[in-house]
Amino acid sequence: MSLIDFPGIPASVVFLQGCNWRCQYCHNPSLLPIRLGEDQSAKLLQEISKRKKLIQGVVITGGEPTLQQDILPFIQQLKDMRLKVKLDTNGSNPVFLQQLIGSHTLDYIAMDIKAPWKNYPTLIGTPLNIADLQMSMELISSSSIPHQFRTTFAPHLLTENDLATIRTYVPEGSQHVINVFKEDAINSITGISYRYGYDSEI
Repeated sequence: MSLIDFPGIPASVVFLQGCNWRCQYCHNPSLLPIRLGEDQSAKLLQEISKRKKLIQGVVITGGEPTLQQDILPFIQQLKDMRLKVKLDTNGSNPVFLQQLIGSHTLDYIAMDIKAPWKNYPTLIGTPLNIADLQMSMELISSSSIPHQFRTTFAPHLLTENDLATIRTYVPEGSQHVINVFKEDAINSITGISYRYGYDSEI
């Protein structure tokens, strides 16, 4: 149960495995590789059902949830339970994101904007198509779904000037939130120290 991951709503948080990026400050490195195994969706729904008196929504995060092409039926089952659904995404899969938005099953979307476009490959550790991120931002901002764009401000990776550049990307009328970064633990992939604090709206 979380009181901070879904704005204004007590929620359960579901972490999905698999990510196409290798961000230097990833706080869920154990989820990065996809490991084949038994479908856990029925067990998850059972656990969520037990918490229905305490929660009003479910946050689907990762990893990168849009890599799981079969999550739509799972989301629909959450909606059938009269729960609100928030999606966290890195924005790299606009085609599937458009499908999710068109399904009218999402109640909130949060997309990370990790760096100025030119710095993305260095920060995420892999090549990418910036046009995909820009398309995802347009899909999210032009939808009627409440949303926010988020940036983790790690002083060893970003500068105040970088934040100013990122703010120019945020569509007018959309919320931009800065995730506070504090050194505390060690990322098992990169060896970089990290700890997330609470979000502070900018």
